[in-house]
Amino acid sequence: MSDYSQQIALLELELNSDNNQCIPAQLATKALIKEVCLSPKPGLVDMNNSGAHRDMDFQTFVQSIKAISVWFERFYQYGKASALQDNQQFLAGIRPIGIECEQAMYQATNQVNTHKGGIFAFGLLLGAIGKLEQLGLTINTQNICDQVSAICQGIVTNELKQNNSTRSIGEKLFKLHNLPGARGEAESGYATVRTISLPIYRAMKHNGYNEETCLLQAMLHLLAYNQDTNLVSRGGLDGLTFAQHEARKLIEQGGITDANGLERLNQLDEEFIKRNLSPGGTADLIAITWFLAQY
Repeated sequence: MSDYSQQIALLELELNSDNNQCIPAQLATKALIKEVCLSPKPGLVDMNNSGAHRDMDFQTFVQSIKAISVWFERFYQYGKASALQDNQQFLAGIRPIGIECEQAMYQATNQVNTHKGGIFAFGLLLGAIGKLEQLGLTINTQNICDQVSAICQGIVTNELKQNNSTRSIGEKLFKLHNLPGARGEAESGYATVRTISLPIYRAMKHNGYNEETCLLQAMLHLLAYNQDTNLVSRGGLDGLTFAQHEARKLIEQGGITDANGLERLNQLDEEFIKRNLSPGGTADLIAITWFLAQY
């Protein structure tokens, strides 16, 4: 068993003790476990190192997942209970659960933001699944993503284009570079995952590669094409361009399936760390890729 599989098995034992949770909630927890265990991930916390982060490490992520995963059932149950609400009401009602979940994360991590993007994404995905189930509709990747997109219609315009006083990093980057970030991904129904990483992951699985290899290859494609606002907030547009260029170069060389693929990925990790680059948005999309692949 590889270190990846071994560590996942250990964490699943530790974190999935609450089997009273619905299957989608359990899968969301597993998705976050698989994301943090995936190594090497350039600039990100993994089993090898803390990437470009000085305020968090692998254990911080474990504590965070432990704290937030108990909320996943709440998102799903909210989706079921609120299935007949219109999309605006649905979004307004799911927010307070997300905020409480975030507070649990901050408490567990000593105020470090490990999974804010993950909470946003999985809150929506689990709420959408609960809604689909309540309405008796087929639960598959397309329907889940369509439902998230419908719930989030207008979120970029309403929260990023308008001038309000909160001035989050997301708002600043949207105004400076027109990058919609996590909200844009959600409003598009995770188009980057559906069109880029998920087809790669599924094709690799179909060709007999193990999960770790499939996810690393999918990650390379996300790095190559995702407009990751975390990279821009740390390294400007140059940081994003550098990351995309290097990932595309690795893909052209065969990616992780090449004999030197892993070595090149480790080198890219060192380069990201040196440049203080961390593609946090891509990390969330890796977890979403695995999650949606289960449907």
